[in-house]
Amino acid sequence: MSKQGKIYFISDVHLGAPALKNNKERELLFAKWLDDIGDDVEELYLMGDIFDFWYEYEKVVPRGFTRILGRIANLTDRGIPVHYFPGNHDLWVFNYLPEETGVQVHHQEIIKTIKGKKFFLAHGDGLDPYDKGYNRLKKIFTNKTARWLFSRIHPNFALYIAHRWSKSSRLSKMISENDFLVKNEGLYKFAGNFLQNEMVDYFIMGHRHIMVDVEMTDKTRFILLGDWINYFSYGMFDGKNFELKKYKDAAAAVTNS
Repeated sequence: MSKQGKIYFISDVHLGAPALKNNKERELLFAKWLDDIGDDVEELYLMGDIFDFWYEYEKVVPRGFTRILGRIANLTDRGIPVHYFPGNHDLWVFNYLPEETGVQVHHQEIIKTIKGKKFFLAHGDGLDPYDKGYNRLKKIFTNKTARWLFSRIHPNFALYIAHRWSKSSRLSKMISENDFLVKNEGLYKFAGNFLQNEMVDYFIMGHRHIMVDVEMTDKTRFILLGDWINYFSYGMFDGKNFELKKYKDAAAAVTNS
């Protein structure tokens, strides 16, 4: 693994989203992106909601996504660390995904020094103190008894319930750039409060489906990674500079009507 490699960050791919009509095209494009970064990636951070729904039963896992799982396993087989932050759509990652693909799963936000810079890394769900409705819902989703009861539902019916919920979730009600004011954003306010106690160089999060790269102070930048639905975006850090970019071949994707 090259010491001069690049660190990549991506979030909110939502593979298999029932609210979208171009899932195969997006999956193929995502697979191509993973191939393209393969030569210079030093670490890969999958920052949540890579799958639109993911639940691991003891003996059953969601159907599909073999192209993506295989490429991730190929990276970890080569000794490249791949970090997975479950989001609000794929938070039920247990043993299968790390054992099968080799990813390192982070169920909570982490603070990590990468190439001399300090990063705050999280999907972002549950951090906005003003999103009280979702924060209550997350407590239910992560409750052990609720998870045990859900696992007793037949997978076909469970996935039906999950996909119905996904269609009515914020994925179907994404914020437009025209309506977005970063200083009013709950995650931005969270980051500002965090800086009162601890300094970091970069806040890297997803969840909001908007591309944001702003300076909070002369030493700190706040990054929202966008998504793989409208922007086909990702972050890249080479040890000196962080860039929020759009994938060069995104125009080849079939946009959702």
